Amino acid sequence: MQAAASEIESLRLQIAHHDYRYFVLDDPEVPDAEYDRLMRRLRQLEAEHPELVTPDSPTQRVGGRPQDQFDEVRHLSPMLSLENAFSEEDVRNFDRRIRDRLGGDQELIYACEPKMDGLAISILYEDGLLVRAATRGDGTTGEDVTQNVRTIRSVPLRLQSRGWPARFEARGEVFMPVDGFRALNAQSEGRGDKTFANPRNAAAGSLRQLDSRVTASRPLEMIFYGLYAPDESTLPATHSGRLAAMRDWGLRPSAEARTCVGIDAVLQYHDEIASRRSLLPFQIDGVVYKVDRIDLQQRLGFVSRAPRWAVAHKFPAEEELTLVRGVEWQVGRTGALTPVARLEPVFVGGVTVSNATLHNIDELRRKDIRIGDTVIVRRAGDVIPEVVSVVMDRRAPNAKPVELPISCPVCGSGIERGEGEAVARCSGGLFCQAQVKESLRHFVSRKAMDVEGLGEKLIEQLVDRGLVSSADELYRLNIEMLAGLDRMAAKSAANVIEALEASKNTTLERFLFALGIRDVGEATARALASHFGKLAALMEANEEQIQQVRDVGPVVAGHVHAFFAEARNRHVIQRLVDSGICWPDVERPEPLASPLTGKTVVVTGTLSSMSREEAQALIRKLGGIASSSVSSKTDYLIAGEKAGSKLAKAEKLGVTILDEESFTRLVSTLAPEGD
Repeated sequence: MQAAASEIESLRLQIAHHDYRYFVLDDPEVPDAEYDRLMRRLRQLEAEHPELVTPDSPTQRVGGRPQDQFDEVRHLSPMLSLENAFSEEDVRNFDRRIRDRLGGDQELIYACEPKMDGLAISILYEDGLLVRAATRGDGTTGEDVTQNVRTIRSVPLRLQSRGWPARFEARGEVFMPVDGFRALNAQSEGRGDKTFANPRNAAAGSLRQLDSRVTASRPLEMIFYGLYAPDESTLPATHSGRLAAMRDWGLRPSAEARTCVGIDAVLQYHDEIASRRSLLPFQIDGVVYKVDRIDLQQRLGFVSRAPRWAVAHKFPAEEELTLVRGVEWQVGRTGALTPVARLEPVFVGGVTVSNATLHNIDELRRKDIRIGDTVIVRRAGDVIPEVVSVVMDRRAPNAKPVELPISCPVCGSGIERGEGEAVARCSGGLFCQAQVKESLRHFVSRKAMDVEGLGEKLIEQLVDRGLVSSADELYRLNIEMLAGLDRMAAKSAANVIEALEASKNTTLERFLFALGIRDVGEATARALASHFGKLAALMEANEEQIQQVRDVGPVVAGHVHAFFAEARNRHVIQRLVDSGICWPDVERPEPLASPLTGKTVVVTGTLSSMSREEAQALIRKLGGIASSSVSSKTDYLIAGEKAGSKLAKAEKLGVTILDEESFTRLVSTLAPEGD
């Protein structure tokens, strides 16, 4: 018993240490496999000695029986709101008021950090152990969500280091990373369940589950931004010092937090964070400035329910109200019809938005969007604007429902919609100019035939003037034909002709990808090329033979077979080959005998020793299949730094995960000399 107790305590300390390295320092020391081994051993020992299980054990994050309701709890100190600033002038006035009140002209030091778009939580620690977690509520009283917060791995159940007060509250924001949000919605869509509108709603909905097992299944994280203790003398004298202390204790503050001297530096910080906003792994809606010295905060005091010493500098709104003036249907490369809302122009997310995607007819009907409706439009970073929902109480009596057109709005061909499919398609194929334009854009794109200088505007002119109606006709162009187009001079035309000529030397996988076969992306094109070796062999294969290709199912096999069975497609392919497009036959040497032989491997995140493409090439040399997406057929996931939704999905599916060190060690012993 004594030996078991000693090992259990050692395992708990090791796991807590690795959680600290992973979540707080973002610098893990061991691969996931080693972490999992420690956790399995701890669970085994606790199962053998249940009397040694304690509430702060990392195995006890998920509670048992679902709660009937959330109890109310009172915070040790009120959780206050912040005043908002929306312009540089507002921020300068904030600084001026503070300096006037303090009676000095000296520049102040401000602690600055992003304003997380999540759910505010206060966690009570006693003697270094998490004893309670509560929502903000009305600021004085919140809901007890302890069981749910305990499931969040970035929240320590037992504090690291020492120096913490015997009793204090740590305040912060529970949020859902963008990659985790996308993965969660993808899973929900796959099950036919309702999806969340945005990461904040997803985080709030996940945290307010009465069954903590549901919360545990959601990718929640937490960042801390404040401390309160009954005895303030036990805490550091500056806000930045308190963030550093929290970091030492295992309470993760924002990695973007820093101090700035003077209001000019503060505004510079705002602009820097705003420029990187769309690149951050989480959503923020502004930045927060706080006077750094706690004694000055105390002198400044509060007004109403907000402190005088802090302000939230909000970014331009990412959601706004506007009117739907009409709905148009765009036709894509495969004939898919996408409804696009034509909106009353509205300034949202820093730009003026007049169009927004409606995805497909089912989504349009689910949201019940009608012409004349007042709607909420969202734009986040560089994401295409979308209509979130209709403001039903503003619906006009004459709001007009939107129907799927019976014929293509571009070419007049009939509209087809397969049973059970959300997407409707134009049946015009290569007769439809919209499809021709999109297929040509795809054909010349960088990862396909890579024809530099042949851009969207030029393709539109070529199709509209009847110079090109299929990909093979691109290679019949000459300088005189191109030089006669708008904004094209002889030199530019010569460059395009030179790029077309250079593109003729390619690879089979690029050529297959360029053809634009439905559902054939880069990875599938590579798998087809590798399996068949020659184009002729693939073109003559039946559906059953195509299904023998790894990761190609019956649906994709049907699309591939139908494409090559179409006489017009075969004719275009022959003319492309006749124009001089060529590639070396794909050699299919016997794969090296290795643990990766015949295995499907996905690479995600950033690798320090090689690019992702180099890693995929090594996987293929070792007999593996380098795939771009995680599925139940995936055998291994190679996880580099900042691995996101693919890692979460692999963990959920039970896929074997290798870190970069393990992968590098594997390929260095198995790859041929010189590779």
